[in-house]
Parts: sequence; structure tokens; C-alpha cells
Amino acid sequence: MLRNDLLAGRSILITGAGTGLGRAMALRCAELGAGVFLVARREAPLEETAREIRARGGRAAWATADVRDFAAVERAVARAAEEFETPDSLVNNAAGNFLARTERLSPNAFAAIVGIVLQGSFHCTLALARRWIEAGHSGNILNIVTTYAATGSPFVIPSAAAKSGVLAMTRSLAVEWARYRIRVNAIAPGPFPTEGAWSRLVPSAAAEQEWLAQHPMRRFGRPEELADLAAFLLSDRADYINGECVTIDGGASACAPGGFRHLLDAPVEFWEQLEEQRRRRP
Repeated sequence: MLRNDLLAGRSILITGAGTGLGRAMALRCAELGAGVFLVARREAPLEETAREIRARGGRAAWATADVRDFAAVERAVARAAEEFETPDSLVNNAAGNFLARTERLSPNAFAAIVGIVLQGSFHCTLALARRWIEAGHSGNILNIVTTYAATGSPFVIPSAAAKSGVLAMTRSLAVEWARYRIRVNAIAPGPFPTEGAWSRLVPSAAAEQEWLAQHPMRRFGRPEELADLAAFLLSDRADYINGECVTIDGGASACAPGGFRHLLDAPVEFWEQLEEQRRRRP
């Protein structure tokens, strides 16, 4: 579907790029000709992903940064500019999430998720867009949200609030910055099993099977499916798509609210087990 040179000559900064969907998007964009600059908090996954891209003949570099820290983001962008010139595209993928009964949440836990997802996306967006606007360059921003960004969801209140904010930012900036030839779009994934995030949201095989049984296609998403969609939206083929949020969930949210509504009747024992697992996690 996608030509091998679709992103040739492009440079893309991807946050949360060492693992999961960020890693899948980085590999695919590099395969299609882009230079990719990887940003995340942990060094080892970034090194490994960059090494794999280079082994396949692609171009990759990386920097560690906590996207909640605007100064750290600006340093990462400066480092990316040294490698590829200023990146012409940004994928705001860094995120955090976990299941919790809201009455058990601490203010710090809420602030941590909102800081990564909403503030982090704004920090990266601002750092790159200021450079584009000052230089008179066009740009592309792709925000990874979620299907419940538009509806809300119980038991993931920090994520729901933050992702809703990112979706509002997507649509607002698409209008404000269209005059600068900066496109801003979003992808709303449904369930995609990934290392790390999946264990926090689907804590057992039984929970996974229950969720799977409710899915219209009786399967979850594959990372390469989202990566192909991201590559298309970042490409010149999508130049007239702006302010859009594309859902990719196999129809799961087409006839029912997304999110974790299916846990409304979960017994207390389920939540106690989940909280115990979270306490043990390093």
C-alpha cells in the first residue's frame, strides 16, 4: 500500500519511541525512508530500537528526555536538529496509564499521567512549532490519543482527561496553525497489546479473554497496522487532512462507548489484586 520512498527525505521525532507503538512507528517510518529521532526516558530501549533501524539500513538517532520538562524537550529537539536538521514532523506518543478506582487515586498519580500525556505533548509541539514558524517551514504533528478521548472512561480518569485535552489541542491548533502550513492530526487506537502498558490495563489472561469476547472482530490491533496509518498521515499523500482524528479499533467503539466500562461490575477482589500487583512492580 505504501511506497518504499513515501517518507524519503523526511525527519520525524517520535516520543515514547523505545517500546510498543512508538517503536513500531519508528521502524516503519525509517523503512519508508525517513530519518527518525527517538525520544523516551529510558536509554536502553532507545539504543536497541536505533540499532535495529540502522541494521535494516535506516537512519536513527536518539536522546533521553522527560517530556514533562520543557527544557529537556528543547535539548532533545536541538540534538535532533544536529542529526537531521530540525525534524519536519512530530509524533506525540509518550504516555502513561493504569487502571484504578478514582477514589483511590493520589493527586501525584493524577499529575504524573497528565504531565506526561497533556503537558508533554504540548511541550514537544511548542518546541518544534516555534522553530518551524520562525523559519517559515511547514510541519506535521501527529498525536496518539485513544478511543475514549472523545467519550471519557471509568477507571482511567487521568488518561481520559489528558487524552481529551490532547484531542482538543489537535483540533484547535489545526485551525490556528494552518496558515503556517502546519498540519495537526490524531490517531485514536483501541486495544493494541504492547509491552508494559498492556499489563497495567489487562492484568490477567481472564480479563484479556473477556475483553476479546466483546470485540466485534474478536482480535486486537497489530502494531504494524497503526504504524502504516501513522506513516500515511505524516506523508504528503495526506496533505489535505488536517484537524482529523482517525480511529483504529476494529469497530470496537462504533456501537458502544470505548474505554473500560466493562469493569463497572468487577468485584472488589479484582481491584485488590490489581493494586497488589502495582505495589510489587518496580
